[in-house]
Amino acid sequence: MALLRSALFAILFYPATVLMVVLAMPVALLWGRRGVRTTAHGWTLFHRWCAANLLGVRTRIEGTFPAGPALVAAKHEAMYETMEFVVILDTPAIVMKRELSDLPLWGRLARAYGLIPVDREGGAAALRRMLRAAQEAVQDGRPIVIFPEGTRVAPGDHPPLQPGFAGLYRALGLPVVPVALDSGRLLPRGRFVKRPGIVTMRIGETIPPGLPRKEAEAAVHAAINALG
Repeated sequence: MALLRSALFAILFYPATVLMVVLAMPVALLWGRRGVRTTAHGWTLFHRWCAANLLGVRTRIEGTFPAGPALVAAKHEAMYETMEFVVILDTPAIVMKRELSDLPLWGRLARAYGLIPVDREGGAAALRRMLRAAQEAVQDGRPIVIFPEGTRVAPGDHPPLQPGFAGLYRALGLPVVPVALDSGRLLPRGRFVKRPGIVTMRIGETIPPGLPRKEAEAAVHAAINALG
């Protein structure tokens, strides 16, 4: 049954995604960033519907996201949560690896939406570009979402935080909302077959701005790994 569910999801979601990307190009030309963001929100709602009704995967949120600007630091185990954050939060600016922003068509739309690309090998110059983009997003009243461990990891893996988190934390002066999640149990990286079930997002205690780097990183690392 899980194989059938996964096949139905792939047959519906991925061709529909290609169609949405193609249709979003004229939308971007006619209505600009607002049109792209509306299309992206519709796409992520469609993903949520496909995940729930085809894969049998739904989200349970433990806790409440605080109001106001914040730096949301989350565990990253599957593509699933990147889509869920767009649905849950108000037009979040998600920090993503630069290679995704270079993809044909999709990358152009991602930049138009206001995602924040980061070049992990780009050194100080890349970090400055990321900070400028994040500051612009904060000025627009958008929350910043970062996966501080840097990439998708398997359940139970707890790699150290990447330097980008500390740079954003220091430069933006925002409180940090840590989010633990366990999507990798149901949606393992690199595997076609997905399992039905509930993805838990556990919102940890807000970490205030201005803490020493090591203290802030230790608090975030512990909180985003609270589910194992």
